[in-house]
Amino acid sequence: MHLTHQRGPLHDLPDTPEAYDAVLADVVEQTLARITPEGNLEHPDCVDDIGDTSLGITSLLALAWHRTGDPRLPEAVRRSTDFHLRERVYTDDNPGYPNLRLRNSGFPYARYTLASGAHPIGDWPSTVWALLQAVNLLDLADGLLDEEQTDSVREMSRGYWRWLTEATFFNPQEAGNQAIGCVVGGLMLARHLPPEEGQRVRAHAIALYLEEIRAHRVRDRGALLPPEHGGAYDNNYGPISLSFLAKAHLVSGEEIFAEDGEALARYIDARLTVGGFDNGGPRYSEQHSGFESVLGLRYFGHRIGADLGRYRGDTRWGRHAVKPDGGVDGHFAWMLVWQIQDSTPWHRTPSTEPVRHQLRAGGVSVAFDSTMTPSLIEADGTYFLAAAVNRQHGFGPVVDGFLLCRPMGETRVRDVRTDGLTAKLVTKPVVTRDHVLRHVQSLYVTDGTRLWTTVAVERLPGEPYLLAGLPYVSDDGGGLRRIAEAEVTSAGDLRLTHPAAEGPEFFDARCDTTQELAAFALAADPRGYGNPDEGWSHLVASTAIEATPAPGAPDDLNVFAVRYGGSGDTFAPAFARRSEGLTVRTEAFTALVGDPAGDENGEPVLTLHA
Repeated sequence: MHLTHQRGPLHDLPDTPEAYDAVLADVVEQTLARITPEGNLEHPDCVDDIGDTSLGITSLLALAWHRTGDPRLPEAVRRSTDFHLRERVYTDDNPGYPNLRLRNSGFPYARYTLASGAHPIGDWPSTVWALLQAVNLLDLADGLLDEEQTDSVREMSRGYWRWLTEATFFNPQEAGNQAIGCVVGGLMLARHLPPEEGQRVRAHAIALYLEEIRAHRVRDRGALLPPEHGGAYDNNYGPISLSFLAKAHLVSGEEIFAEDGEALARYIDARLTVGGFDNGGPRYSEQHSGFESVLGLRYFGHRIGADLGRYRGDTRWGRHAVKPDGGVDGHFAWMLVWQIQDSTPWHRTPSTEPVRHQLRAGGVSVAFDSTMTPSLIEADGTYFLAAAVNRQHGFGPVVDGFLLCRPMGETRVRDVRTDGLTAKLVTKPVVTRDHVLRHVQSLYVTDGTRLWTTVAVERLPGEPYLLAGLPYVSDDGGGLRRIAEAEVTSAGDLRLTHPAAEGPEFFDARCDTTQELAAFALAADPRGYGNPDEGWSHLVASTAIEATPAPGAPDDLNVFAVRYGGSGDTFAPAFARRSEGLTVRTEAFTALVGDPAGDENGEPVLTLHA
């Protein structure tokens, strides 16, 4: 079983002018064959997300005409513009819509579903999208639309903005990408209004960003992020927010959008594996966007000097939104327009700066969560998630069923890079179930192919073991394939365990399911609402790699040693107590892990050499 939505790195798609012209040429031929006598450019199977789609295709045809001068396009642009103005602009309140602040405003809006009262909750984002399609068309109207049509589109756009910001509550779905998109629509609209009115709309858009989005950011892994459907970050919508921040900066020149975009970009870079895999987030935890992410990843990857294009996207949506038959859909056309118009090149080499919440070298990476517990490990093309035991999730020592990975105090980090090796030492104070303070020192070392993990903690009672991860997917060259076992070696005994019980609270890697589906099954809300991925936190137990203590450790310590990734070398690490700390010697390196108390400032001490 393959993960269907993470097919390949987005920077692998050609992004030359010729490639984009080929994309537009395909759109032109599809839509000219589809256009109805009334001027409708919607896909015949379109039902949901429909209110902006014909207008989106219209904007793509307008862009194609400016690039190629195709004489067939002006008439199609005018006819389809008239269709939207005549058939897809609603001014009567949609029955049942719960988020109005002003009833019977008469302001135009776009519907998520055309049937009156059928699914009104989606009208707010549909109107944001329609505003974006409209302002793109205004940008491209010269030579295509006559004065009367241009005035009508401008007046409609002004009405969309007022409906979004006056007639309704702002951002009713608590979706950062939608909210920032609305701000972008206002900034773009402002350029098409008389100067005094345009300045008011621009100021209103920036104020909404500052007061309704930026002031409500959520902290995760040291970064402040625009919240998304009840969570700090969504790996589908987060990169779309990044694209909106890129466009906001390009349109307005306001540095606040660049600053926040760079912060989000660095966060994405830290949580993203070398192979571009990521999972988790409040909405669709493994459904990655495609072309909607390109603008932001490319623009901000270039600004921060990071290879964000390694992000695995759904390449079925590599250019534009499509229906199951592959036919073009106009729902996200505004992003394709912006992507084509922006000439920022991909930055294709990794950032070399050490990052607190990531260890990365060659083909190995570890993404750490806010507690500095690994959330995702990649080694030798295999990806490991945090495992679960007794409703506790993470990587770390387990004693009497209690997982020692949640910090009770400040977590300290030391990064070292030398002799072709990259390492991170994490010192974390934890308490056991009986409230005894312990210091867990976790050393991660990689040569770019393999990952060595050594975890040392004061001697634990009973029969402790290391919870060393849930084998999840492997890159087989054709995509990410679900797996149930992986290449892992331990200095102690190693076992792969599976939950003894069945049910949604127990994740067995041998079953044909995914983390996303398991999270939805345990969610409090229906799929697509609230924060379904909170369901994953309700997991009781999962498949897990478990390692017993390594032999030869000092008497007062339990030391666990695990190697991820294939190797023909014997794995028999040796340990010795020195006055400066614990010496760890493996087939590839020697490390000295300082006393948990750290240096004179309490910071971890680590020396490393091959």
